[in-house]
Amino acid sequence: MQRPEAEEHNPYFTRYISLVPKGNYMQLLKDNSADIINFFSNIPEAKHNYRYAEGKWSIKDILMHITDTERVMMYRALVAARGDNTSILCNMEEDLYASNVNNTNRTLESILAEFSSLRTSTELFFENLDDEASKFRAKTETHPITARTVGYILIGHPMHHIKVIKERYLD
Repeated sequence: MQRPEAEEHNPYFTRYISLVPKGNYMQLLKDNSADIINFFSNIPEAKHNYRYAEGKWSIKDILMHITDTERVMMYRALVAARGDNTSILCNMEEDLYASNVNNTNRTLESILAEFSSLRTSTELFFENLDDEASKFRAKTETHPITARTVGYILIGHPMHHIKVIKERYLD
């Protein structure tokens, strides 16, 4: 699957897409899955609920956000890939989602298992998506989005958050 063109998405998403290296998309996605699981699996338990400042998400909250985003974005990919341009996809209010999930009594391992299960589904979806369908466009509130755009966002978005965790949570 080819990297999306700029007109296939809101310019905001370029920040994630630009993090994705060149290479075979499916291999990049599978490597990204392994990197995410490895990274979060090796965070010391004492850091799981750590917040570097008042009002910031914990590491468990960030992983849940990555998981929620994967779910929402995969719906967008499905809508686009199936050629449904009749619906207008709403933006995801990430702070609303984060405020309405309680990760306090969940383990990081539980959230990671949920992510891993979802990511397996994502991999199967993109593994079976043909080139033509990857370019179909869905409507969002501001810009069109293609399934291949979503595919690249789903690699770059976790990379962004892992970088933040390394810089602000793990000294």
